[in-house]
This record gives sequence, C-alpha cells and structure tokens, in this order.
Amino acid sequence: MKIKSKSIACNICHSAVDICAGAVLLMDANAPAQNLFVADFDSGNVYEYSPGGAKSTFASGLSSPEGLAFDSAGDLYVSEGYTDIVKITPGGAQSTFASFLNYPGELAFNSASNLFVANAGLGSITKITPGGAQSTFASGLGTSIGLAFNSAGDLFVANINNGNITEITPGGVQSTFASGLNNPVGLAFNSTGDLFVANQGAKDIIKITPDGAQSIFASGLDYPWGLAFNSAGDLFESDGISGNVYEFTPAGVQSTFASGLAQPTGLAFSGETLPVPEPSAGGLLAVGVTILLVIRHKYLRPNKSLRATRDGTFSSASRFTSFGPACLSFGVRCFMRLDNSQP
Repeated sequence: MKIKSKSIACNICHSAVDICAGAVLLMDANAPAQNLFVADFDSGNVYEYSPGGAKSTFASGLSSPEGLAFDSAGDLYVSEGYTDIVKITPGGAQSTFASFLNYPGELAFNSASNLFVANAGLGSITKITPGGAQSTFASGLGTSIGLAFNSAGDLFVANINNGNITEITPGGVQSTFASGLNNPVGLAFNSTGDLFVANQGAKDIIKITPDGAQSIFASGLDYPWGLAFNSAGDLFESDGISGNVYEFTPAGVQSTFASGLAQPTGLAFSGETLPVPEPSAGGLLAVGVTILLVIRHKYLRPNKSLRATRDGTFSSASRFTSFGPACLSFGVRCFMRLDNSQP
C-alpha cells in the first residue's frame, strides 16, 4: 500500500509559504510614516515635515538647494550651488557627491541606484553611478529641469523652454511624450502610471495619462515647482512664490500642508525606495494561528480513513503528525524574518 505522503507534505508547506507571503501585507499601525523633505531655495535649508506637519531643519548652510532624491540606503541627495550634488546621511552629515555640473535641477534614481541629474545649463542629463562616475545619458534637451522615472524604467524630462516632456528609454532613445505645456518643471508619477506636471507658466498641475491625454488636475497656484506623492496617493506641490506646500487628494481636494517657506522647490518623501514596513506583533500572531489552524484542518484531522485511488494507491489527510513540527519550524523561521524587532 502506497500513501501519497510526499504530496501532502508539499501541500502543507505550500500553504505555509502562501500564508507567510500574505503576512507581508499585514502592516503595523504604528510603523514609521513617510516624512516630507522640502528644499528651500532662498534660505539654503532642507526642512523635514512629519505627516502631521511638524517642521524641523534637516540640513542648513546649502547654496540654493533645488532637487531632492533619496537612495535605497536612505541618504538624501541635493542639487545645490549651481554645480554640485550634496549627499546627506540620515544623521545629517553632509559631503559632496558630485561637482562640475551646470545648473543641476531635479534628481531621480533608477532601479540600479544610478543618479540622474537634469543639467539645465547644458540641456543634458548626467548619469552618476553609486561610485560617483559621471557620463552624459542624453543631450539636446534644452533647459531641462524636471525628472521622473516610470515603472518601466523610462526617464521623463520636462523642458521649461519648449513646453515638452521628453521620454527616454534605458537605451537612450528619445521621443516626445507631451507638448504644448507652459514652462513645465516638476514631474511625478502616481501608482497607476499617470504623470503629473507642475505647469509653472499656467500656474496649474497637468495630469497626463500613459496614452498622452492631458487634463488640468489643479489650478490657481502660484509658481508651482516640485511634486511628490506619498504612500497614500496624495500629491504634494511646492508653491515657489506663496511659500506654501499644498496637499491634494487623488480626487483633487486641496489643502495647505505647510506655509512660511522662503521659496520651496524640490520635494521628496523618505522611504520612497525602502522595504515594506514590518508587520505588527498582533499581525504575526494572527498569521501564526492561521497557519496552525489551516494545517490542522486540512492535513491533521484524526480518524480519517484511507481512500483508494484508481491506480491502486491510497491517499489520506489523517495523522501526518511527522509533518507538523517541520511546518511549525518553517512558520517560526518565516515570522522571525518578517519581524526584524526580534532580539
């Protein structure tokens, strides 16, 4: 008599894997939220705002800071001084990451951790490796300022003079994605792939769908510059002349998030490229109980009779207790990996 114990063991472990994967989605209600960082061009400071709007000075003594971008390690990069890129650690230590640029504007990282810089003075895009090696990624773009990557890895560039948005593939092939804009500056993508543009000359924000359809998302602004989305899908915009930072819900409802800045320009949220937050202790406990219940219900119910199959073998869901400790151990290892707060 052959019993398909190996198949059942695989099913048990597959169930555990599926549930452990689902555990990643159980977020801690107290997990650290994203803070907003704002470059203040005239004051030379970078300010940090909590989700509730509490303001603190993250960096000072900069020269006309403009573009902001976080790398995967949580270091903040700032274009400043019309020639340099400054790297600022989470602890606030500053160092020069790159120099000899020409009016660097907005910054953006690709998935390979290369930093891309809009060289407004040269009409080019400079690519900088994590080690600091510079190369020209694209040229002939006019006064390019705004940058943003879409989910496919294409780079979008805003040209403030000709009113175009240029799309550049990873291989460097250029095409015009949108035209007819009025001094476009800041760019940002939402989670569904729509591109939002700070249309400075018209004092509005334009939404452009992936197929190129344009619509006005917000209007009546005063020198819109930087754009950034938080994890909840709200859009934040820096208003250069009013000194405000506005928050827009996905439906377009506007509110003032911050005020009293000298000339806010670049925006960036902390944690934009960081891993998913840890699950809560309660979430881990719930998943652990769920795994044990599934294993017990599906595979360890007692007094279940064997069932003959057509090929003469037998299958059963009863008393495979030898698999219980292995699956429990698997579950514990899964939780330990998810819960980094374990000592």
